[in-house]
Order: sequence, then structure tokens, then C-alpha cells
Amino acid sequence: MKRIITLTVQDRSGVLNRVTGLLQRRQFNIESISVGPTETEGISKMTLVVEIEDEQRLEQVTKQLNKQIDVLKVSDITDKAIVVRELALIKVASSSHLRSEINGIIDPFRASIIDVSKESLAVQITGRPEKIDALIELLRPYGIKEIARTGLTAFLRGYQPQVNELATYSLIK
Repeated sequence: MKRIITLTVQDRSGVLNRVTGLLQRRQFNIESISVGPTETEGISKMTLVVEIEDEQRLEQVTKQLNKQIDVLKVSDITDKAIVVRELALIKVASSSHLRSEINGIIDPFRASIIDVSKESLAVQITGRPEKIDALIELLRPYGIKEIARTGLTAFLRGYQPQVNELATYSLIK
């Protein structure tokens, strides 16, 4: 099962290497990782998407990450109310007569054209990974030359509903 794990870490040399090394030694596959500064100087936030087989292994990796000297906080936010985004740049083969057609495809996705040349155009899209995957599939017939994706970045929403606050729905009346 894929898990989204966030780490608040000291912004120091070697932290990323130690975190990824720990996961590699424990044979966890990191699907994506994004790192950047936070609102506090000297503190960075990492967002990892990791394939973890079961709850016991999840607990093990969380404890191991918490033991790292520069790691301040570790959170598995997969099952919480979160905001998740990813950025993708997609270079598509395009001639002048196909540009308006491609623009019509990307417009509902709120994507934008960020570069145009004689034989291609570059599209920028942000959103949930499923949205990006859907646009990529629609652009595939035009000939995708290159894709660059950032990986997920995420944080908790301002309001976290309690389990008993979640509405239950039934198809049976």
C-alpha cells in the first residue's frame, strides 16, 4: 500500500541522504520525494510516497525515521484530510495546425502552454496525480516527447474531521 509520509527536518547537508539511505537499507521503494524550505528558517519539509506492505513495517519505518538526528517530526498523513499537489511539465509534438486542438484538450485541466517551438509545445499542469495522469493519457496520441514530474507535496487540511463526524451513505433505504 502506498503511504504519504511527511518529515519536518533540519535544513542541513546530508539529511536527505540519511533518510533515503535508511529507507533503502530497509528495502522500501520511494515512489516520489519532494523537499523544500518551510516558513521557519533552517527547517525543511520532506514529502515521501513509499510503498509499504503492512502496518507493522509502517510503524517500523516511522520509528526508525524518528531516531534520525536531524528529523524533528514524522507523520503518516495518508488517511487524513490532506491537500495534495504535483507539478508536471509535458513536452508534446505539435505542428501549428494542432496547437489549437491541444489547447482545447488542456484547457479543462487548467493547464497552460509555457513554451512553443516549430515541432513541439510544453504544457504545465498542477493538481492531484490522477488529474495529471488523465491529461497525459489524452496527450499521448499527439506524441509525448518528454515528461518531468515533481512528485507529491502535501500537508494536512486546516480542519481534521473526527471519525464519528464523517457522513455514512447507503444505497439501501
